[in-house]
Amino acid sequence: MQRRQFVKGSLAGLPTLFLATSLVAGACKKNNNVDPNSKTVVIVGGGVSGLSAAKKLKEKGLTVIVLEAQDKVGGRLRTNRSLSVAFDEGASWIHGINGNPMATLAQQAGMDTFYTDDNSRKSYDIGGVLRSSIAYDDAEEELYAILETLMKSGNASQSFETVFTNLYPAKANDRLWKFLLSTYITFDTGDLNQLSSLLYNEGEEFSGVEKIATNGYDTIANYLAKDLTVQLNQRVTKIDYSDTKIAVTHNGTTTVADYVIVTVPLGVLKANSIEFVPALPAVKQTAVQKVGMNCVNKFLLTWNTAFWDNVQYLSYTPEVRDKFNYFVNVKKFHPDVNALMTFAYADYGRQTETMSDAQVTADIMGHLRDMYGTSIPDPTTMLRTKWQSNENSVGAYSYTAVGTAMHHFDDLAEEVNDRLFFAGEHTHIDYFSTAHGAYLSGIREADKIIALL
Repeated sequence: MQRRQFVKGSLAGLPTLFLATSLVAGACKKNNNVDPNSKTVVIVGGGVSGLSAAKKLKEKGLTVIVLEAQDKVGGRLRTNRSLSVAFDEGASWIHGINGNPMATLAQQAGMDTFYTDDNSRKSYDIGGVLRSSIAYDDAEEELYAILETLMKSGNASQSFETVFTNLYPAKANDRLWKFLLSTYITFDTGDLNQLSSLLYNEGEEFSGVEKIATNGYDTIANYLAKDLTVQLNQRVTKIDYSDTKIAVTHNGTTTVADYVIVTVPLGVLKANSIEFVPALPAVKQTAVQKVGMNCVNKFLLTWNTAFWDNVQYLSYTPEVRDKFNYFVNVKKFHPDVNALMTFAYADYGRQTETMSDAQVTADIMGHLRDMYGTSIPDPTTMLRTKWQSNENSVGAYSYTAVGTAMHHFDDLAEEVNDRLFFAGEHTHIDYFSTAHGAYLSGIREADKIIALL
């Protein structure tokens, strides 16, 4: 199913150059006759936003140092290759390939992709009952119609869940509708009981088909990082921008820079993991608090032989929402690998981080055995993510929570004193929560610094 499929944005498909540069016009004051080679930029975070900014700034002749807390670049573009298949723990898909900078980068970086057909699917109800495709399609179309109008009944203090349940109480308790709300809304945005009933459909999308990375999304991060100065395992704890030069403290040492771009995830900012001196402006602190941070965890299971249907997507509709209800058939794009990928969202996603591998596997197998019978074997291996408890992310991606205003995304992107800059998916008002939004935000901040020279 296409992520953000219900969002039809007017900017979809516009050239990347326009999207990246139109937002910075007039944002910074130019200082004529400055030699780029004399300026140093420290970028905090080696994810796609930090790397895209670093690459552009280096091409302009600035000295650029990337400080990355983890043992490799990529941030939430993180691929686990411990098995015979590349398991993307974070970003997996290019969402709409027309005009999407990630589609271009994928080609340049040698990232292999596969078109995932949204219509290649089967849906099972409790008891292994195969659901009519007509019933599924009808509910899906009705959901899209509801999403076009539900905000008219919303208000700033009520969540999507509250408004939806008040308007459609029968649907709120229907298993198919629980699944649709979970995988079409919560997956793409955030916790339904915290999601804004006014802003749930904000954000733009690129047109075109969806493609999933098959040899690892981190190929893009590695491509962007080529020839950059990246210091790994460097945890930034303090940024002092009280003087002309900015002092960045990491691992007990200090690096001094003319400009700093902070690209850490919103969850890290919410956790106050970095001390800013002076404290960040109140408007930015408010934005950090008001914008939501979702949790989505992913699970890859392998078997010696495949027992499931030969379709791209399998869904299961249990009573509990957000719990292992959606399976991606990895075998469709890796024919020699017998694997399924499944998900847990929002509070249940967070709950899985307190569960053992055996407990997680048992819950997943409970659903699969209800679909395919009790005789199917246990998996041979299971890989998992724990994004909420990961101190380098503290969640998966941003969303419009109750209390969020769209200007908060711009507030998160606002530079401070033309020296301290901010990038990341949570700073892109049009493409928040996406890898391409992160990439474009890095280009935007690099352009701001270049405009100062």
